[in-house]
Amino acid sequence: MPWREKVQPKNLWAPWRIEYIRGLNEESECFVCDYIAAPEKDAENLVLWRTDNFLVLFNRFPYNNGHMLICPKRHIDDLDSATDVELAEMMKLTRDCKTVLSATIHPHGFNVGINFGRCAGAGLPEHMHIHIVPRWNGDTNFMAVCGQTDVISQGLKALYTDLKQKSAELNLPNL
Repeated sequence: MPWREKVQPKNLWAPWRIEYIRGLNEESECFVCDYIAAPEKDAENLVLWRTDNFLVLFNRFPYNNGHMLICPKRHIDDLDSATDVELAEMMKLTRDCKTVLSATIHPHGFNVGINFGRCAGAGLPEHMHIHIVPRWNGDTNFMAVCGQTDVISQGLKALYTDLKQKSAELNLPNL
């Protein structure tokens, strides 16, 4: 392309991002604590499961389809603050999330991790949570590498419905 040609930008529509943008001005400091206090809004908040100690919910701004968060109900920021019971339950819920996601959307693999501190990528550094991200062969492609864009293949509400149904069939969470 000659250096004088003007390159036209391309638009990638992501209308669900406005919810995130508008939420930046909300007064609450912890959306997880808000969700804990509002069980009647679980479907609206995409909370898949509640246990005595944890919430399992969708990441509203996912890296990939089926991106889940496992959040302790206690507002803690690090593993050092978690009890042995909470640590064991986190791993059981990680297993159960992997099971229901595998049975429902059939990923080829998973990324599981925790970000401690904003500099490490934690969007909510004061409330520890585990990320479970389903992956497929070939999903790290040119869109993410060249376009710095993630492609999400299914809507959150449709997948929420699918996982609720499959969770009941599999009798999960299995605590």
